[in-house]
Amino acid sequence: MDFTSFRAALIAVALVLSGCDNGTPANTTPASSATVLEGKTMGTFWRVSVINIDKDKASALREKVQAQLDADDMLLSTWKNDSALMRFNRSTSTSPWPVSEAMADIVTESLRIGAKTDGAMDITVGPLVNLWGFGPDKQPVKTPTQDQIDAAKARTGLKHLRVINQSGSQYLQKDLPDLYVDLSTVGEGYAADHLARLMEQEGVSRYLVSVGGALVSRGMNAEGQPWRVAIQKPTDRENAVQAIVDINGHGISTSGSYRNYYELDGKRISHVIDPVTGAPIQHKLVSVTVIATTALEADGWDTGLMVLGPEKAKEVVRKQGLAVYMIVKDGDGFKTWMSPQFETFLVSGRN
Repeated sequence: MDFTSFRAALIAVALVLSGCDNGTPANTTPASSATVLEGKTMGTFWRVSVINIDKDKASALREKVQAQLDADDMLLSTWKNDSALMRFNRSTSTSPWPVSEAMADIVTESLRIGAKTDGAMDITVGPLVNLWGFGPDKQPVKTPTQDQIDAAKARTGLKHLRVINQSGSQYLQKDLPDLYVDLSTVGEGYAADHLARLMEQEGVSRYLVSVGGALVSRGMNAEGQPWRVAIQKPTDRENAVQAIVDINGHGISTSGSYRNYYELDGKRISHVIDPVTGAPIQHKLVSVTVIATTALEADGWDTGLMVLGPEKAKEVVRKQGLAVYMIVKDGDGFKTWMSPQFETFLVSGRN
């Protein structure tokens, strides 16, 4: 994906690792110790907190994490012309295109969520993302015209993409030669899940991993308490906590319109693009946090719900039984809404 450096610096704090680990009394010594590893990937930041590993293993683990994330980037990036995804995007062939099992799984999950959000989560909106300056193309100096928007929309649509599983091999197929797939909406979630699998393979059973705004945890922290994550207040002027959740064993992801934007012709242009209008969203929903079985699933849902807006999103959340926390602009302040499923994870932050 490799977002612009502007986007990278901001998206990294959409969900912050909470300093909410239950404190150890001053007269006691923790039985466990935490090691934090950090780095950069996909234009954002990754972080791994693990318990009870020595210095040598930590160093080796960091190298393995970075190598794996570099490989994930070469799979999904729209900023690298030689990535697996960009090779598919550059091809004008409408024949089945061989892809890895990982790529097929990511697209399959994206198409599933796209269908359940009536196309609001659309991984084919790449032409629109690029048109509005949130992809590899430069930021526009003027607001795109309706003709430009319509031309870009004509190259989009989930109905034009399908996954084929045949004889143990996987393929993507498009029926528009210039269909352009952008997986940045789910890439962080996939990478976070992949890091969690790496931890299991390395025999690490207590961890909290994050890539950008997507996180996965397992086991307990250094104080023997569940890992906790803080959802940030929807503002780019302060680093304050809106709510705190225990996510032990789950994935969590946040999508927000308040961090990644620019000003154009006197208007704030959000990076969240509505596939129906072909333009950035204009409603009052500013943040959606989803907790799900995997970070990939959470990452897909948060984008689709952000596009839908508060009322339509609530309908989908209720119908699908999702664990979701929303923050909506209300005059000069904000109001929050959460589903009953999300409430079971909540530590603090209730209205």
